[in-house]
Amino acid sequence: MIRTRDPLDPKLSMWHFLAFYLRFMREKEGLSLAQWGKIIGAARSSVSNMEAGRHKLQVDQARRIDVKLGTGGLFELLLYFARTAHDPNWFRQYSQFERKSDEIRIFHGQAVPLLLQTDDYTRAYARLSASKDLERVVSGRIARKRAIFEREDPPYIWAILDEAALARPVGGREAMRAQIQHLIDLAERWNVILRIVPFSAGAHPGADGSFQLVDFEGRDIAYAGAQAGGRLIEMAEEVKLMIVKFDRIGAKAASEDASLEILRMYLERYA
Repeated sequence: MIRTRDPLDPKLSMWHFLAFYLRFMREKEGLSLAQWGKIIGAARSSVSNMEAGRHKLQVDQARRIDVKLGTGGLFELLLYFARTAHDPNWFRQYSQFERKSDEIRIFHGQAVPLLLQTDDYTRAYARLSASKDLERVVSGRIARKRAIFEREDPPYIWAILDEAALARPVGGREAMRAQIQHLIDLAERWNVILRIVPFSAGAHPGADGSFQLVDFEGRDIAYAGAQAGGRLIEMAEEVKLMIVKFDRIGAKAASEDASLEILRMYLERYA
């Protein structure tokens, strides 16, 4: 059976434009997939996946193309803008990293992050979705949680929550009490460290919004949450800044034991 390419719309995102232009330039030069692969140091199948938008071009490969074609750094520049622009397909790629991660660091200020949610809490937020298929949204989110925690080798999870996430009742008092108990249970797992930034800590660097860091095959990637979407961050310099931000928020957070006391206080509050 012949495998056809996924249709690419160069107007959809910079990644689609880059993939489209890679194919255009290869065919313009009259080069086969294998010949192009020799130029960038990749297998024929990898070149095909890049042109279909399934794999992403790397910096060293972009530089080799610029040298070979004499394009004056064009491909490296296109790659830079692709990495810094909003990508509508970012979450699919991020989910793949997350499922295979060795370590996940999470900060969330307004809600309990998905990976730490009970199903009822997840369902309560899913109801706010604009999707007409609520059950599909709920089942997708629950599957994402389970793909992490039910692995044979689950990742280490370092989670920092602002106290505001605990103070906001979601799904009713009973559901919120179950959610707080779930956080307490998670905090007792060998692979989970959970800390709370109390209101008394005042201002902290997490006011800009939630974000998550994933250690995947020896490298760190991140995503930053935003209205109507988010952004996958892969550039080393920007990821490093996110790591520093996470550490600075952690400096404001209560210790693990003190965080458990805060959780128990809210458990009683929702009783």
